[in-house]
Amino acid sequence: MGALSHLRVLDLSRVLAGPWAGQILADLGADVIKIERPGKGDDTREWGPPFLRGADGEDTTEAAYYLSANRNKRSVTIDFTQAAGQRLVSDLALQSDILIENFKVGGLAAYGLDYAALKVINPRLIYCSITGFGQTGPYAKRAGYDFMIQGLGGLMSLTGRADGEDGSGPVKAGVALTDILTGLYSSVAVLAALAHRDRTGEGQHIDMALLDVQVACLANQAMNYLTTGIAPQRLGNAHPNIVPYQDFPTADGDFILTVGNDAQFRRFAEVAGHPHWAGDPRFRTNGLRVANRLALIPLIRQATVFKTTAQWVSQLEAAGVPCGPVNDLAQVFADPQVLARGLRVELPHGLAGSVPQVASPLRLSESPVEYRSAPPLLGEHTEVVLAQLLGLTGEQVVQLREAGVV
Repeated sequence: MGALSHLRVLDLSRVLAGPWAGQILADLGADVIKIERPGKGDDTREWGPPFLRGADGEDTTEAAYYLSANRNKRSVTIDFTQAAGQRLVSDLALQSDILIENFKVGGLAAYGLDYAALKVINPRLIYCSITGFGQTGPYAKRAGYDFMIQGLGGLMSLTGRADGEDGSGPVKAGVALTDILTGLYSSVAVLAALAHRDRTGEGQHIDMALLDVQVACLANQAMNYLTTGIAPQRLGNAHPNIVPYQDFPTADGDFILTVGNDAQFRRFAEVAGHPHWAGDPRFRTNGLRVANRLALIPLIRQATVFKTTAQWVSQLEAAGVPCGPVNDLAQVFADPQVLARGLRVELPHGLAGSVPQVASPLRLSESPVEYRSAPPLLGEHTEVVLAQLLGLTGEQVVQLREAGVV
């Protein structure tokens, strides 16, 4: 039994931040019911190519993007712009513990599906709203998307090559990191609200904002600014507070060197054939190396090009110096550690036979993550959920289909 197998989640969200939170809860055992628009579904169902390929080698209707955030869920199609659809969603909320939505501020109030309305019928409901800018403030009514928030929230000012270098300029992260982090924070908030409900019996409204999450996740860079009043600048792959902590060229590519303390630097200098670096008054401590990075980094680059990536990784690992290659995704999923940890899983799929998934990183000894089902086809579970939870007959579901409600 999953840790959350006693809970039901009504997931009205789409794209990534909300579905990511829902998938985390689903992996932990919750019954997550994904509400989608009839005939259309989650926007990401169409965000391809690539699409999942069937046994015949032809594309199915399932986009890879959608498949990344929706496993272990049941898909129910309901048009809640219609009164009958609103009643169905409201009835499902009455039987749910958690609701996740990412509509614009006030967007669900017109349908009687906002927190104020649903709290009346289910005061134990934990209602998680995810928006770009939160429920309050001058930007509250604006739409917010990951890429925009990465820029507005400061991450892109820290990401990319330094000014003056070839290819300089702000760069976004290679995945929708703000959305993913918001999904993670949202799942944490939901679990905290559940703990509160266990003690008090009360549900509550959770107000999650992509901008809040992005600013919170500036971490040490935010504190670098707040403690000095000086905005950090882009440093490419270099670290603002640790040197050497970046990529370096090798005889056949590049590798990552992450020296975290002075002892590691001494061992690195020995492997590099320059033990005198550790005694150089410019480089003896991390603080000195940060201050003199422009002198040290070229010296290291001149040394690293004489060995291959594999040689550097082997020799530095033997010396206890953290380092690693720069892998593409083919190399990632072929890596022996990734294989040993089982980070790729396969689930049965109705259109393709099976679908690959990236495993959850959560490893619980007593209530492990479950991989119960592949991301659902659009409306795959409409009839069974409406019958199971609301007691609707097959004839009633047919009538709702004919009316375009489901």
